[in-house]
Amino acid sequence: MRLRIDLKIFVFLLLFYLTKQIEIYSTIMFFCILHELGHICMGIILGLKPEKIEIMPFGLSVAFKLNTKDYNKKIKNANLLELKKIVIAIAGPITNLIIILFYIFLNKSEINIIYANLLIMLFNIIPIFPLDGGRILKSIIHIFWGYTKSIECIHIFSNITIIVLTLISSIVILKIHNIAILIILIYLWTLVIKENKRYENVKQFLEK
Repeated sequence: MRLRIDLKIFVFLLLFYLTKQIEIYSTIMFFCILHELGHICMGIILGLKPEKIEIMPFGLSVAFKLNTKDYNKKIKNANLLELKKIVIAIAGPITNLIIILFYIFLNKSEINIIYANLLIMLFNIIPIFPLDGGRILKSIIHIFWGYTKSIECIHIFSNITIIVLTLISSIVILKIHNIAILIILIYLWTLVIKENKRYENVKQFLEK
């Protein structure tokens, strides 16, 4: 299994340290790791093996070694692998939801922990690929309408979503002057721009 560190994490550490929000960032990172462990555990349960783990600015990212047999089991216009991807993607936000419910059930006044997990859960269900929400939406479209339609639709959804979030975030930043929102927004834009380039390459390949 390969391990990779995204060097942008050091930039984020510095920014949060300078803005005196390093404690909040550390809390979010801890629960982001638990979030990703939810993905890993579900992947293993479904018979997949972790192939690569990447340490990113907001937690971990795991890639699984795919089973050839999953490609041979058809589900409408896709295969069993897409269904497994949906279940694995859902496992992360559910992990954060379980943590939230656990603290509420115990009547713990850990507002920061509940807030951190709520933020992580909501952040990851945003329909931007490759966040969990984007992955889930892409795989659902793939199952019902095929691969080509899935990459076209998620490309559109991701771009519309980031534009709407930018407009909303701009208003919020002006109101509360929170640099953390700006940092998260910049991170989301880097994801969208990266996926847009990948989409153009895939589109050119499919048109050949």
